[in-house]
Amino acid sequence: MSDQCPRIWAEENPPAGVEDCTDCGLYKHGSRVVWGEGNPDAPIMVVLDNPGAREKRDGTAFVCGTRETLQQAVLQAGLGERDVYVTYVLKRRPTKAYDKAEARTICMQHLLAQLESKSPRIVLCLGNVAAQMFFGDQEADVKTLRQAWHLPRGVKTAVSYHPLAVRRRPNLWPAFLADWEFVVSGFKNKEP
Repeated sequence: MSDQCPRIWAEENPPAGVEDCTDCGLYKHGSRVVWGEGNPDAPIMVVLDNPGAREKRDGTAFVCGTRETLQQAVLQAGLGERDVYVTYVLKRRPTKAYDKAEARTICMQHLLAQLESKSPRIVLCLGNVAAQMFFGDQEADVKTLRQAWHLPRGVKTAVSYHPLAVRRRPNLWPAFLADWEFVVSGFKNKEP
């Protein structure tokens, strides 16, 4: 993995009226809305299940393991922060039990609005939850979808493992990096 230090990518502010969204009920968890990070105009949109931990208990920002692994793959695949925008199915970090199916369904409205407004050239779904929600198929599975192009929602889409899974199971790193390299080859090839 890369020796470059992970860093906190710039966060995009949510659109007016969404910063205090309570529709999915996750506001009760005390977490804030995190719309996305990286370059909002990037050609590659990465979709994760939720924003995860971003601050320590004292409020100090930090780079969690998920972000560190993701950033290492981005750099090793030959991309930079300018090329990638990271967003989430859920816009708040869950901190306790919740109705996952309901919250994800409600929050998809925000992700679909982002997809429409940003019009990325490529979407990369990381993890089963992101793939299932983006594909609209609860049977979608990373193992069967990776290393191929798909067109859910009308956009060129690839799938790989969640960075946290890669972190917990380092044997997945070569496959994860290969999936990022697959995305880079599709990015360089202008065909749909």
